[in-house]
Amino acid sequence: MDDPRKPPAAARPAEAPAEPAIDGSLPAQAWMMFRAFLASPLRNKLILLGVGLVAVIGATAYGQVRLNAWNRPFYDALARRDGGTFLDQLVVFAVIASALLALNVAQMWLNQMTKVKLREGLVRDLFDHWLQPGRAFRLANAGEIGVNPDQRIHEDARHLTELSTDLGIGLLQSSLLLGSFMGVLWILSSTMTLHLNGRNLIIPGYLVWCALVYAATASWLSWRVGRPLIQLNSDRYAREAELRFGLVHLNEHIDSVALARGEADEERRLNLDLDRVLAVMRRIVRATTQLTWVTAGYGWFTIIAPILVAAPGYFGGDLSFGSMMVAVGAFIQVQQALRWFIDNFSTIADWRATLLRVASFRQAVLTMDELGKSTSRIEFVPVSGEDKLQLEDLEIATPGGCTMLSETPVAIAPGERVLIVGEPGTGKTMLFRAIAGLWPWGTGRIALPHEDHVVFVPRRAYVPPGTLRAALAYPATQTVFADADLVAALERVGMERLSESLDSSARWDHELSEDEQQSLVFARVSLHKPRWVVIDEALDALDDEASGRILALFKGPLADVAVINIGRPDGHRQFYGRVLHLVKDPDGRRFECHRHLATAEPRRVAAE
Repeated sequence: MDDPRKPPAAARPAEAPAEPAIDGSLPAQAWMMFRAFLASPLRNKLILLGVGLVAVIGATAYGQVRLNAWNRPFYDALARRDGGTFLDQLVVFAVIASALLALNVAQMWLNQMTKVKLREGLVRDLFDHWLQPGRAFRLANAGEIGVNPDQRIHEDARHLTELSTDLGIGLLQSSLLLGSFMGVLWILSSTMTLHLNGRNLIIPGYLVWCALVYAATASWLSWRVGRPLIQLNSDRYAREAELRFGLVHLNEHIDSVALARGEADEERRLNLDLDRVLAVMRRIVRATTQLTWVTAGYGWFTIIAPILVAAPGYFGGDLSFGSMMVAVGAFIQVQQALRWFIDNFSTIADWRATLLRVASFRQAVLTMDELGKSTSRIEFVPVSGEDKLQLEDLEIATPGGCTMLSETPVAIAPGERVLIVGEPGTGKTMLFRAIAGLWPWGTGRIALPHEDHVVFVPRRAYVPPGTLRAALAYPATQTVFADADLVAALERVGMERLSESLDSSARWDHELSEDEQQSLVFARVSLHKPRWVVIDEALDALDDEASGRILALFKGPLADVAVINIGRPDGHRQFYGRVLHLVKDPDGRRFECHRHLATAEPRRVAAE
């Protein structure tokens, strides 16, 4: 049941203005997410964590430079067989290593806390925009982007925040190490002489240039070989979401499947979903294997590469054994910094694909207010003067034509009983959604009473998880109603057996039958005491005994409540004082979705 305390979505302004549409490029998506970060209430905490990370990583880089410099006296002492200096350097090593250990622990704590806070901020931001009035409903009808929002908000958001933190910290650490050890390499090789065929050649910063060329070559190869992983990872997440949805959907309807002996058919469907996942995974395996030839080969050759490039200086007498080990250590540190892109290319592809899914989802949510922009909209106005719900010249634009009432205008006062009937396919649910403000496309005018006075009862009951008390009070807080009122509401719908279970927490949508869930919704209506109740075929699905109790509610404690039932013509017709007729014109005004606002993710990312 929709919130009886809030007006329909189309009858009030959105709480947050829609942001301008963006394209699918990495800079645009990153800029949108950065703007979301700046607007987050957790921004200051994240900035403090970032400052702490910079300080710790900077101190770690300094410690590693000191540790690398320690190589010279240590290895020179070994070369001289100087036992006293050797022991002194072991003490120095213990001090440096202890400091680095403490810094590593601090960095790990800051890393994990950053992930927690980033995820909190991102998920709360998605919650806030997705659950703006009417947006989640519109998104569900906006094409592929609206499929499985749970996957995007839960798994994709978690994955994005973790990857962003790890990659960001790794990049910062590599950058600081690169800057620190490039200076060491430059100093060591500033006067190093290469002896080639009897000629002496001095190349300032020789070791630096060797490291840059070596890493640049491997980075270019990694990019060329690994870039298909970006789109492949995006495809995999989409297929995984479809498989997960299929499993959840089957589990929720397992009774119906078992009764119909449909297990074999469901297994076939799940196998098709699994085949699509496995097909993408096989392509990822091939692409990752090709990338591994580059990254692993680069890693193995790096073991010997620094010794090869430093050997001319050592054999030429420009470097002592200790100095050569310092050069080798600095070269390795520079290589580790420069190979950050190589080592993390598959992770970067994964991050890019996840960013694509989360950013495109957020973009789609923000553009939901623009859905159907070219289609005219119904005018929603608050009731002024007479306290009546009014429908004037109402025509509802749908993808299949125009839905309208034969009778117009229509004014419904408190206490009236109105039945709206129509042939199958005429758009009864569309009329229900239009009155509720969920479907604002069309023409005409809907005048609605005060927001607290109208309750909408959809054909499928909604019973939130938690205590029965909270389910009865929904969407109000569970402390609003006294126990005696809750018990009386249950008794009125024949569910007094649950009177002792008010504080029991359960999945009531699983514990109760469909008739009992719908009866619980009407018990909720009797507690909130609205002046109008708009029903979408909910009474038609109840058995005679249950529907009789509901109708008795509107003859007794809710006698002054107007009932507008959009349902079948044979449903307790004697209860209603008026019957209205719904018709559909297939050639009439149509709804144009303009799904380019929020469809599947852009494919251009593969080219990036």
